[in-house]
Amino acid sequence: MTGKIIGLGSYQPPKTLTNDDLAKIVDTNDEWITERTGIKSRRVSDGIEDTSSAMASKAAKAALDDAGIDASELDMIVVACTTPDKLFPAMSFCVQKAIGADGCTCFDVNSACPGFVTAYNVAQNFIENGVVKTALVIGSETLTNIVDYTDRGTCILFGDGAGAMVLRAGEGRKNAAILKSSTTSMECLYCETLKQPKKLSDPAFEKETYLHMNGREVFRFVVSTIPASMQELLDREGVSAEEVDHYVFHQANKRIIEATAKKLNVPIEKFPMNIEETGNTSSASIPILLTKMKKEGVLKKGDKVMMASFGAGLNWGVNYFEY
Repeated sequence: MTGKIIGLGSYQPPKTLTNDDLAKIVDTNDEWITERTGIKSRRVSDGIEDTSSAMASKAAKAALDDAGIDASELDMIVVACTTPDKLFPAMSFCVQKAIGADGCTCFDVNSACPGFVTAYNVAQNFIENGVVKTALVIGSETLTNIVDYTDRGTCILFGDGAGAMVLRAGEGRKNAAILKSSTTSMECLYCETLKQPKKLSDPAFEKETYLHMNGREVFRFVVSTIPASMQELLDREGVSAEEVDHYVFHQANKRIIEATAKKLNVPIEKFPMNIEETGNTSSASIPILLTKMKKEGVLKKGDKVMMASFGAGLNWGVNYFEY
C-alpha cells in the first residue's frame, strides 16, 4: 500500500515582477540576474487577496478538481508554509474551511523550502500505515513579504505561489525517501522574526525581520550534499540514474540544478525547470512544477520520478516514486 498521486493543482498571483522592474528599485539588471539564477520574472502577492492561505486554498481546489473528488473525501490536510497569515490556528484549518473538508485531520509543517517534501512524506507514512486513505498535501508561500528589497542578493530570487497534491491509498511501490538535516550551516539561511503583512512599499520594516541568506554557502552545501543523497536513494532502490524519467528539483537556482545534473551525470533535459518565470517559491516550487509538467503532458502515468529539495536548517529531502 502506498499513496498514489491522483490530483495536482497550483495557483500563482497575477502580478508579475520582472528583472527590469527590480532594476528600478535595486542596483541590478536583467543580465546579471539571469546569468546567476536563471530567473527572468516572478509572481508577487498583493498581500490582500493572495495571502498564503488563500493561495493554498485555490491550489487545493484545483488539485481536487484534477483528482475528480470532493473535499469531503479527504481524511487529512498537511500544509507546508514558512510565511503563514497568522501564527495560529494552523493554515491547514483555513484551507479546510475554504474547501469544505470538515472533519478531516489538519496540521502544518515548517521546514522551509523542503517543506512540501516533508509534508508529502508525512502523508505517505499515514497512508502506508493505514491511518488515512486520502490526503491533501500543499506548499504555499508569500516569500516576497520577508525579503529586503534593498538587498539584491535575496530580493531577486523569490516569488509567491502555491501548489497542491492529492494522494490516495493504492497498490504500488512503497514511498522511498531520505530526509536529513545539518546544523553546520544553520546561519546561512534564516529569518529571525516574521511579521505579517509586510508590503513592498514599507521602508520602516526592521532589517532583523527580513530573510537573510549566504548564497555562496548554500550553493556549496547543496552541490556537495544533495546529489550524494539522491544517488544513495537510487542505489538503495536498485534504480540507475539513467532510468529516472524526471528529476523534479527545487527551483531555487538554475546553476544549482545544472551542477546537480552534472554530478549525477544525467542530461539536464531530465531536470524540468520553470524557475525562469516563477523564481524560488520555496515549499510551493515542486508542486507548482509537477502541475505544469502534467498539464503539458510531460508527466505521464508510470514515469519514474525523483524529487529533491533543500533549505533552511539546512535540511533536505529526496523521494523516488512511480507516477
